[in-house]
Amino acid sequence: MAINSCPCGSGRALADCCDPIITGRAQAPTAEALMRARYVAYATNRIDFIEKTHAPESREGFDRAASEKWARESEWKGLRIVATKGGTERDVEGVVSFVAEWEQGGKAHRHEEISLFRKDKGAWMFLEGHTPKPETVVKTGPDLGRNDPCHCGSGKKFKKCHAASTKY
Repeated sequence: MAINSCPCGSGRALADCCDPIITGRAQAPTAEALMRARYVAYATNRIDFIEKTHAPESREGFDRAASEKWARESEWKGLRIVATKGGTERDVEGVVSFVAEWEQGGKAHRHEEISLFRKDKGAWMFLEGHTPKPETVVKTGPDLGRNDPCHCGSGKKFKKCHAASTKY
């Protein structure tokens, strides 16, 4: 990433991407643009913007001191927008699914979230975020027999590997 590249991952310069939104020189045109600007606000430790862009009903749960500490102590590694629903310039509600990555205390972290946004008097606001539920895995193949190779790839028979610790 170039020195002046926006941390949101758009490939644009920070001055032409999220900075005008964070500084108030421009409104976020979409829910995704607000999501990107909020990530950059954390990455550049501008927590005033995070607090300001919370919808009034969601501000009560916002811990400013913890957010400042987290932003300051983290090395922000990247943002990936997974999907959006609504949230365009014509909409009043939007959903943005994203993955944010950072490092703190030498340990890598990853956060997946589905964020809900609402446009209020022309400005996008963050309402709430939810962790996506894991997808249910449906087994489609046959059951393993006791003498089949174990599914873990050990090369042992199932009965001598994982079945040994499983009670039938």
